[in-house]
Amino acid sequence: YYDATINTIRVLVEKGMPIFGVCLGNQLLALAIGAKTYKLKYGHRGVNQPVQDLMTRRCYITSQNHGYAVRDETLPADWEPWFVNTNDGTNEGIRSRLKPYFSVQFHPEAHPGPTDTAFLFDDFLRVAGAMRQR
Repeated sequence: YYDATINTIRVLVEKGMPIFGVCLGNQLLALAIGAKTYKLKYGHRGVNQPVQDLMTRRCYITSQNHGYAVRDETLPADWEPWFVNTNDGTNEGIRSRLKPYFSVQFHPEAHPGPTDTAFLFDDFLRVAGAMRQR
């Protein structure tokens, strides 16, 4: 299942289709671009996990339920970490520097903040809509 999903993501990347991964989607996108993941000692569980946007430095309280993280140092040169867990410094999101590909490890749809990270879906829809109009 994972191999088929990773291959599908690779096809989307090759075609330049916008991608927004959530939770496992973050790990699968990372694997599809050649990055590595690893098992966390305890995992992140619950609705009170603080993450920081590395671009804006803003912190958000997020809902999470995962046991693996992406290794930042294995990201290709044209990719960058996007969010970081402020409790343990692990990766909470990645994004391409050049293409409309990004993902987060947390659940922006879960509203723990209560809607702090809902803007991520709006941003993705704007990017996808802009590409469709080309």
